[in-house]
Amino acid sequence: MMRMRGSGVISVLVALALATAAEAAGNESVTGTVTAKGLRTAADIVVSLEAPGLNVVPPAKAVEMDQKGMLFSPHVLPVVRGTTVRFLNSDPLAHNVFSPEGKYNLGTWPQGDAKDRKFDKPGVYTQLCRVHTEMESYVVVLDTPYFATTDRMGAFEIKNVPPGTYTLVAWSEKLKGVKQSITVEAGKPATVSLAMTR
Repeated sequence: MMRMRGSGVISVLVALALATAAEAAGNESVTGTVTAKGLRTAADIVVSLEAPGLNVVPPAKAVEMDQKGMLFSPHVLPVVRGTTVRFLNSDPLAHNVFSPEGKYNLGTWPQGDAKDRKFDKPGVYTQLCRVHTEMESYVVVLDTPYFATTDRMGAFEIKNVPPGTYTLVAWSEKLKGVKQSITVEAGKPATVSLAMTR
């Protein structure tokens, strides 16, 4: 009689896949548009959904922010708390990274090197370069896995959101923050419109 040693493993994998698909089937997308009054573009606005007790799991690998062309890229980087950000240097000259809010200075390093920083506390951390004072970016640390960044037209999409009531929060480096309540219902994708001003 032939024995199939891997059958138990296959059964477990199939069960996990079905459970994951069933869970995802009950989740919805939250889409919308942010109007940024007084700005030429509505890009780089962070929109997130907050609620008590959300399960936040940081990625196993570091998330990258590069220094290239005398700019930080991306300009705004939203991450969940506990994420490690790897600061690269792709320019043929030395760069530095420090943050007044985080009270850290990662030092100065040449092209090809990188420095890591773990962000455990939610908040907005400005990233600056002491060598080139015109360089500036933001790491936005969130206590929620549900977030997105707007495009130039202000459009965003937050995927795989479980049904429930959330506080929708919009952050911009130049505009006043906005908060509002939103309810996500099963089988009903949610759409919102926000207006942000100085």
